[in-house]
Formats: sequence, structure tokens, C-alpha cells
Amino acid sequence: MIVYLNPFTGLAGDMLLGALLDAGASLDAVRQAVAETGLTGWRLDTERVRTGALTATRVRIEVDDDATERPAAQLITMAARTGLTVAEAALTAIAEVEGALHGVPPAEVHLHELGGHDTLIDIVGCAAALRDLRVTRVHSAPLPLGGGTVHTRHGVLPVPAPATLALLKGARVRGGEAGEAVTPTGAALLHALGTAYGPAPEMTLRATGYGAGGRVLPDRPNVTVAMLGEPVAMLGEPGAGQGMQIVLSTNLDDVTGEVLGHVIERALAAGAADAWVTPAVMKKGRPAHVLHVLTPLELADDLQTLVFAETGSLGLRRVAVEKVALPRHVETVRLHGRDVRMKHGPWGVKPEYDDLAALAQATGRPLRELTREAFDAL
Repeated sequence: MIVYLNPFTGLAGDMLLGALLDAGASLDAVRQAVAETGLTGWRLDTERVRTGALTATRVRIEVDDDATERPAAQLITMAARTGLTVAEAALTAIAEVEGALHGVPPAEVHLHELGGHDTLIDIVGCAAALRDLRVTRVHSAPLPLGGGTVHTRHGVLPVPAPATLALLKGARVRGGEAGEAVTPTGAALLHALGTAYGPAPEMTLRATGYGAGGRVLPDRPNVTVAMLGEPVAMLGEPGAGQGMQIVLSTNLDDVTGEVLGHVIERALAAGAADAWVTPAVMKKGRPAHVLHVLTPLELADDLQTLVFAETGSLGLRRVAVEKVALPRHVETVRLHGRDVRMKHGPWGVKPEYDDLAALAQATGRPLRELTREAFDAL
């Protein structure tokens, strides 16, 4: 699935979470992920509100204490318990930019306004909602920057806040009216998701969600819009996905398997057509891996930057290749109360692994048995 964001009046963590829940993400799945962090003393609910001429979903978080300060390392550790790499990456990015701005190592950063319950709930909640919606790519229209000033523990700062601007490096932005249009939490999520900016990609629209912000604007609704859709290449359009693409590859002998897996996940979330690793033996008999990323030409530069940043590699190869994609379509079957997608091509059919894995975890049934049942249900 693809999600395309229209930050109509801006983007904050709670607005994005509200939009994703409004588009169909499970509130129970979000609550479960937050509970896995070990955070206590919180309640998460939603409400339908009217903002301007629209109704939208607003996230309501209630906490038993009003503490807003925590070490960044504590929040990162809590997010890591969920297995949601996007949440961990977003909090790590916040720690890194805050550390750079204040001259403190990221591991020693103490978050003030961003150290409360809301930050962790918003970030983990958005990551869980995206997982529940099976989103693999995030796109966004240009972000409004806002303007003016904001009062913080560090005194009066310009808007956008310095941390927000650092997290938006590489994002496409536009001018905006006075006020904080994009929060550090929202910017960190877009950064961690490898968001691509520009017009909406070609897709079949499946759902639209509206997430409400807290400000009341005199002349317009205060919302972030999330449009959920399936890429055309998954729906059997003739020739979809064909044409010239770029393969980025680099040899790595000092990167762990965990980092390689993280890079693959981030590359796919950023729009790569595919990403994989092959084993290799380098000079002096050193064991190594070769990371490959297949990308559309328009995303090659952004994905090249991602590979350099995540692996520390000093160089890579770019090779133009011609991709041929056969027509395909998706059919859904119902197993044990859940939908399982079946991908049909000209030469066969295959159940979607993620759907079967989630069903196996929910039911306790063997994956092989569920695979057979999926074929029988066609």
C-alpha cells in the first residue's frame, strides 16, 4: 500500500496518527504497540470533531502525570521493544539533531518538550498504524513551513524550530502563514519513513483519512489528509513498472546484518522497487556483502544518499537496467476471519506472506497449513 499525505495546514504527530486511524488503521493495534513500550499511565482514544467545514478524527491522549522531560535514550529503548524500526529511527533522528544543536552526544541528550508521553505515543502509534495498513511507501505534498516564534525551555526560538528544520533536510517545503505548521515529531516521522515529495503517485485510491489538529483556524479546517491506495503495478495495468531503472550497489565488509536489514527496509519504504544483499569475498579474503537497490530513475539520487548515510560507504555503482513487469492483479480470500491477499500473475498465484504471517501469529496455526488453506479458498 501507498499513503499520500496532503499537509493542508501542516503536520504533527497526532494529526498524522488521526489521519491514519481515520483511513482505517486499527486503534487496538496502535494501543497494543504503545503498551509494548512499557509506558504506563496513559489512555489513548479518538473523537470525531468538526474543524472548519469538515469532520475529522482527533487523537485524545490522557496521562496521569504532566512530565515532559526524559532522556532520549530511554525513549529509543522503549520504542525498540515494539520492533517498529520506523519509531526507533524517528526518535534516534530527534536525539541526533538535538545533540548537534546543543553540542551534546546523542546518547546524552535530555529531551524537554519532546520528552513526554505524547511524543512516544504519537511516534509509536503512527508506526503501528502504518504497519496495520500495510503501507510500504509514503509520499507527501510539499510541507508548509509556518513562521513567527515559539517559546521553549531554551527561550524564544524561530519557527520552524531549529530541530524541525534539521529533520526536514531533503524535504520539499513551501512558505506558510505564522504559526508552527510542522512539529519536530511530524518531521522526524517523515524523515524516518524516507518520504518522497511531489505530486501523488499513480494508484487506485482505497481510503481517505482526515486528522485534526488542535488549533482553530478562522478560514479553513485544520487537518492533515492521508490518502491510502494500491500502486497501479499491483493491479494489472499493462506495462506498469516497465522501463529503465537504476541499480545501486556497494560492497560492505564492516556493516552488521541488522544494519543491512534496516537499510533494505528504509529503501523499500522510500520507494525502491526492490532491495537485496548478496554474499561476497573481497580482497585479502575478507567476507563481505554487496547491497543492491533497484530504483526508478527519479528516486536514484535520494536512495543513493540514504545508502551512503546508513552504511557509511564511500562509493557505489550505478547501472541502468531495463525492467520488465508482467501484468498482475490481487484477489482477497477470507481465512479465519481475516483477509489474505492472493497475487495473480500470468503463470501462477501466490498468497501474500505478510498476511499469512500475521494470521499465523493471531491463530497459532502453522504457516504451511494456512498457505494450503489460502489456495483451497480460491
